[in-house]
Amino acid sequence: MKSVIHDRVYRQVKPFTVFLLIVALITMLSACGTDQSSPTASSTPKSNTGTNTGNTSTGGNASNDSTSNKEKIVINYWYSWGDKIGETKEALVKMFNESQDDIEVKAAYQGTYDDQHAKVQSAFVAGNAPEVWENEIASVGVFAQAGLTQDLTPFVERDKLDINDFIPGLMGNSYVDGKLYALPYFRSTPLLYYNKTLFKEAGLDLAGPKTWDEFADAARKLTVPEKRVGMTLAPSVWYYEALVKESGGEVITPDGKIGFNSEAGIEPVRFWKMLKEEGVLKVPTTDDAGSVARTDFENGRSAMYFSSTADLTKLLELAKGAGFELGATFMPKNKMYGVPTGGANIVMSAGLSPEKQEAAWTFIKWITAKEQTIYQSTHTGYLPSRLSAVESPEMQALYKEYPLFKVAVDQLEYAGPRPMIKQYPEIAKVLQDEIGRALIDPKTTPEAAIQAATQKAEKILSK
Repeated sequence: MKSVIHDRVYRQVKPFTVFLLIVALITMLSACGTDQSSPTASSTPKSNTGTNTGNTSTGGNASNDSTSNKEKIVINYWYSWGDKIGETKEALVKMFNESQDDIEVKAAYQGTYDDQHAKVQSAFVAGNAPEVWENEIASVGVFAQAGLTQDLTPFVERDKLDINDFIPGLMGNSYVDGKLYALPYFRSTPLLYYNKTLFKEAGLDLAGPKTWDEFADAARKLTVPEKRVGMTLAPSVWYYEALVKESGGEVITPDGKIGFNSEAGIEPVRFWKMLKEEGVLKVPTTDDAGSVARTDFENGRSAMYFSSTADLTKLLELAKGAGFELGATFMPKNKMYGVPTGGANIVMSAGLSPEKQEAAWTFIKWITAKEQTIYQSTHTGYLPSRLSAVESPEMQALYKEYPLFKVAVDQLEYAGPRPMIKQYPEIAKVLQDEIGRALIDPKTTPEAAIQAATQKAEKILSK
């Protein structure tokens, strides 16, 4: 198993005026549910013997008749994030294309989720949107309600796809108005990564901090003035969502109203600001805060790091190269444990011809099947989205040899969906900016920052 660590058209259906309603709403929501510093690696994934590339029962009605002269149906698949993640997705597409002779999928990298969303919108206007693409989970509702993605419910019911095999904690961002518009794909949660070697030197619990108080204590003991801080924090709204949930609150209430204008919404900012003022928490002031946080952790200038479980494979490689042992644990709890899920779901564009629909569905069904889920999880660290994958001999063997791969799976017990109101992408940007301002500006209190974010968010909701 040790090799795992190293190998690891569309027709226009909505008028332009409808498209304009969503253009201003799609903004970046923390990469993969992560920050902008996506996991990276240079190695190319190798074939996984647990991946069933030829079994058409996982991929729908594709044919393997090599004697057929029928022209292949070509569909386009757009994805986000490159390097290790992109290599894994390209490898999966290659496996699918080789598994049958009826469909050819052309994969194309489109940058971050924010980049991809913008390009998809432009492609819809031009009438050449991809048949299949990745929809960041908090924006699934925006595109579905605009009529740009296909309701998958009829396909699931026709083919009797076992929806109950998908991990329940990952399904919250798949349904819009009671209909299934997306299937869990490359999904994640934030984790607390830590330098276990430094923890040992400081006499700290090698299992990592479990509470906010333990986190603060560790940050203080790990800080060495002019040399190292307890944590370099990129103040992503994704991590903030976790801390609000842990404080017993909600960023957006179930009825679509502002929930962060509360003690539970202020408390995380107050906690972070306290640690920053003590000098044990560093908050970068540059636009590449996520990259700074990663580099500081890799180079030993910080001892702890919030990031996605999708970072796991790369961080294991970085830790080995830097000569320290990596640890990972749940996001530390306040009143309770709590965490949002993140990443992308896979969707089909609306308005395809029946032929293209069938091809797109065949690919979606195949790439979200158990075998492909096992492959992507073992090669990247993303969550396996199916219960059958988690329980498989391949994943159980991986968890036994590399326990860190199971941390995010176990944390799903406390996971919930991200807000999906259509205005949330814009609200999240405002909220993240105000949190950053409170942490960087000594004169801005957490209360004032949350109040400013609330006022701006209410204006967005009233549009």
